[in-house]
Amino acid sequence: MTAYGFQVVVDAAAPHDLADWWAAALGWEVEPSDEAFIRKMIAEGYAAEDDAIQHNGVLVWREGAAIRPPGAAAAGGPAAGPGYSRVLFQLVPEAKTVKNRLHLDLRTGAGQAGVVARLVAAGATELHRGQQGPHHWVTLADPEGNEFCVA
Repeated sequence: MTAYGFQVVVDAAAPHDLADWWAAALGWEVEPSDEAFIRKMIAEGYAAEDDAIQHNGVLVWREGAAIRPPGAAAAGGPAAGPGYSRVLFQLVPEAKTVKNRLHLDLRTGAGQAGVVARLVAAGATELHRGQQGPHHWVTLADPEGNEFCVA
């Protein structure tokens, strides 16, 4: 059987802002935009002008932004195959209204309290604290309300 790589996709009202937030939260990087490619797609009629926007002074696709671990580009880029980690934030018209059925767990070890404090200061909201035996976690929500845990 073949092993498959995958990405996690997060619906977002502001995908570029949320990608920036998560990149900072995880110590990852936002995948760079290829402005020349975007301009070429618009010029050749494959995309419309309003399919792209300016974000932090860079032309980007309106519909989404992705983040990856540092150094991942050297490993072969977004389609690097099994074991490649990537999170894509995609634009959706509706707001989040219910609890996530899937969430990320950040494993921080002894640094949990500092990570929680840093993320709350950056815009996360603490939802609750949990414990199972010797394991403790803090459930937070990112700036758009997506739940995640810090363990």
